[in-house]
Amino acid sequence: MRAIILAAGRGSRLSQSHGAALPKCLLKFGGISLLERHLRLLQAAGVEQLVMVLGFEHQVIEAELVRLAAQGLPKAEVFINERFTLGSVLSVHVAAEAMRRGGDVLLMDADVLYDARIMQALADGSAPSNRILIDRDFEAGDEPVKVCVQDGIPVELRKQVTPGLHYDTIGESVGFFRFDERAARRLADLVADYVDSGRANLPHEETLRDLILERSQTFQIVDVTGAPWVEIDFPADVERAAHEVLPQLQSLSGAAA
Repeated sequence: MRAIILAAGRGSRLSQSHGAALPKCLLKFGGISLLERHLRLLQAAGVEQLVMVLGFEHQVIEAELVRLAAQGLPKAEVFINERFTLGSVLSVHVAAEAMRRGGDVLLMDADVLYDARIMQALADGSAPSNRILIDRDFEAGDEPVKVCVQDGIPVELRKQVTPGLHYDTIGESVGFFRFDERAARRLADLVADYVDSGRANLPHEETLRDLILERSQTFQIVDVTGAPWVEIDFPADVERAAHEVLPQLQSLSGAAA
């Protein structure tokens, strides 16, 4: 199994006082960076290969990856998105080679503080391999990426739900996805088409939506409601991560954090 972690963005929505001068994956909570937590959780889940897509201040992250590898954490293969100020479609595109190598692929945002139970739900070996993680307990608004489900089948993945869409379940996407070999290669093709057709400025969730709606793959919806997590986009997210989410996390060794 291969994990591809997207960590190219600048994090411009965070103020300088909350660490925007550094990539968001280097923000620390409980003395451990988001990046180190990712690596420790992936290692515990038995993920054999790690791919990092970097852009903003990539040299700083690369140096940290070297330091963490020296401590026995997984070594990372690095791809650089030189045009990281555009959409995240490009970040997935620069790692297309890794998407097409075969085997299951985990596609993950780097700027998430999350509990080990979420990694277990994503990386557990049971079939089917194509998975979308959702949290039904989320705040309404335009910021969360919503996943709408009808009879167990995803019918939407967007911040703004199509008016009149029929669904029986709605949740926020955690930003973590799992693909089998066939789905990963199809996603790489869709991303390449976006870049070739001048849509490289879009978020990569648009290509995921296309993959879902074309019905060429079967996806399992995994409900992680109740497992603590937060995506770090705004200063308020940093405060929530430190004061609400971190105290609820299982420690990296399995005890309460």
